[in-house]
Amino acid sequence: MRDKFRSDTKLPEIAMQLTRITNDELTVDVAALGAEMQSLQTRDGRNWMWQGDANFWTGRSPILFPIVGKAINDSLQINGERFQMGQHGFARRCAFELVLEEASRCIYRLSASDATLQMYPFDFQLDIEHRLVGRSVIVTATVANLGDQPMPFGVGFHPAFAWPLPGASGAHKIRLENQNAPGMKRLSGGVFNEEVLPSPFVDGELTLDHSQFVDDAMVFMEGAGEALVYGPDEGPSLRFSWSNLPNFALWTKPGAGFICLEPWHGTAAAQGMSDELADRPYTYWLEAGDSASFAFEAEVRG
Repeated sequence: MRDKFRSDTKLPEIAMQLTRITNDELTVDVAALGAEMQSLQTRDGRNWMWQGDANFWTGRSPILFPIVGKAINDSLQINGERFQMGQHGFARRCAFELVLEEASRCIYRLSASDATLQMYPFDFQLDIEHRLVGRSVIVTATVANLGDQPMPFGVGFHPAFAWPLPGASGAHKIRLENQNAPGMKRLSGGVFNEEVLPSPFVDGELTLDHSQFVDDAMVFMEGAGEALVYGPDEGPSLRFSWSNLPNFALWTKPGAGFICLEPWHGTAAAQGMSDELADRPYTYWLEAGDSASFAFEAEVRG
């Protein structure tokens, strides 16, 4: 029998269920609600993540599945049949099951249910692993297709790190390790314009300013590479790397104390495009019986 999707009335209770993993360097708390990382602390007590503020954004590190971004009118088609789907999909609002708990590692699982089938007609399994290695947390999403037909989806990460970082001062920068200057796209009403804008990066470097986010996220469809360093010229920093995720975005709410580093496989819909899930940019296809993994690593420095 399938597990039932938890109703909204249960979500606050579920959100309080946390699993703590530790090693000699780090402590991480992960919530059952959305399998969402809630904190990333060094042994000196500094927290490197955003701690949430309803005046700006209550998220901390949501998992995006089975779509990334918004569908026009929160509605899309899958194999010609219409379904309702909120921004970034439903995984971030679901109660996950804790299936593995070790000192420095845990895995939460979300499986297809009667409720998810009403939004996404596939028999899937989504495992989210948080693992500590030295001064790094590695977060891996493994998607399995348990059905008998190919399964399209988008998947991504949305971690919010402190801006400024704890103990840091001065301008914070993003330094792409590939030293590229990828073209940028902007969202309008949650969907993409076709226009590719000039890159805000110069030789792979961008000095962050809240004014850059008045027009929502900065999205780089390709070319951001797979690693960056975030922080000021001197002092604490964070190396952030990702795998099997070709798209990348930067986002904050102007005035808030966080910056989201967001690697994705799949993006929001584009204006004028078909609303079929298969036609969304960078949709991932998984054959029946197959699985695929997507990951990021955040290493704290200083």
